[in-house]
Amino acid sequence: MTDSGRMRDVAEEWPVRTTETPFQGRVTGVRTDEVLMPDGGYARRDYQTHPGSVSILALDRQQRVLVVRQYRHPVRHRLWELPAGLLDVPGENPLHAAQRELYEEAHCKAGQWRVLVDFYTSPGGTDEALRLFLATDLEEAQGERYEAHGEETEIEVARVPLAELVELVLAGELHNPTLITGTLALHAALTGQGLDALRPADAPWPARPFQAS
Repeated sequence: MTDSGRMRDVAEEWPVRTTETPFQGRVTGVRTDEVLMPDGGYARRDYQTHPGSVSILALDRQQRVLVVRQYRHPVRHRLWELPAGLLDVPGENPLHAAQRELYEEAHCKAGQWRVLVDFYTSPGGTDEALRLFLATDLEEAQGERYEAHGEETEIEVARVPLAELVELVLAGELHNPTLITGTLALHAALTGQGLDALRPADAPWPARPFQAS
């Protein structure tokens, strides 16, 4: 809680005695910290380091959500998800990254962009921060389609009514955390204060600061 009585998360960093990076891949790595605990002892914390991500809940005029399906090897599933991508350029504007991902994965563009929600994807095991945008006034993009490579060649694209997605999430049929978060957040926004109450697309993002433009 804050002095105003409003609940919010607060940045805090406990002292770290030692830190090392036993593995560093092309994009993500693994870091090991020895962290001072409240009882005076030290505990080892291993976690994935991550540059951050963006995702897009694209809603068309028929209240359908654009979803993609692709294979995810760690969980041995082909999952329905929202278009998403890495912030692998330091300081990149997340809106620009989201617009690029929507074009590449679905060959679409949107006339209206808002921030739907910001969250840490799995804060007990990774420092990945994700900004989820709401994109409306959806249209087919102009020009040639993005040439997919590797696993991207098997991506399926569909449009599903929001109400149906809510039912599938609550029935345990869908498991991607970003899709679940986005679906329920959009339902809450539409049944609450409305989309105009959402933050603008260039709202500050302390977890991954960027240059607005």
